[in-house]
Amino acid sequence: MSERTTVLLVDDQELIRAGFSMILDVEEDVEVVGEAPDGAEAVRRVAELAPDVVLMDVQMPDMDGITATERVVAEHPGTRVLILTTFDDDEYLFAALQAGASGFLLKNCPPDDLVNAIRLAARGHSLLAPEVTHRVIARSTTRAPRERNDRVDGLTERERDVLVAMARGQSNSEIAASLFVSNATVKSHVSRVLTKLQARDRVQAVIVAHQSGLMDS
Repeated sequence: MSERTTVLLVDDQELIRAGFSMILDVEEDVEVVGEAPDGAEAVRRVAELAPDVVLMDVQMPDMDGITATERVVAEHPGTRVLILTTFDDDEYLFAALQAGASGFLLKNCPPDDLVNAIRLAARGHSLLAPEVTHRVIARSTTRAPRERNDRVDGLTERERDVLVAMARGQSNSEIAASLFVSNATVKSHVSRVLTKLQARDRVQAVIVAHQSGLMDS
């Protein structure tokens, strides 16, 4: 990753792209390097520009954001994808997670949240916007019965505590405060949780926690 976090904006509405660009242009450590009006163009632009982060809309003509996310993640593992959504167009958000998205942003989120999410994604972290994540989890758990996951059973008691806290949307610093441990200790626990669950990132780990019924106990 370069000193400045490079961003590609992908949305079929020019006004939305312009708005996000204006927000990000004032940040010294963030640079918008390109835009795309659909998923197909996004895939081409990622290959050309190799951005650190892609802000990806879901519903677009020619190629939707889910298909584009899958292509980008598979072909350019160094680029992270954040899904842009509203409460009205999240039918396929769970599929986007499966495709490799690093998290979600609401299109009406505060500017500071947008910038922070981009910085986190560029550092390899996943963004768990509680409002959206809960909707995704609700959809996934109503489509299939909850089953105890053997990998969840393999977690230690403290690792389970950390996973539950992650599923509640807590950051590492919040988890550290609630468990009375250091941030470094939490980071180590999170890493072991992801490894044991064979989860790509925190978003997948949270979904496993809910699907396994861990959050019901």
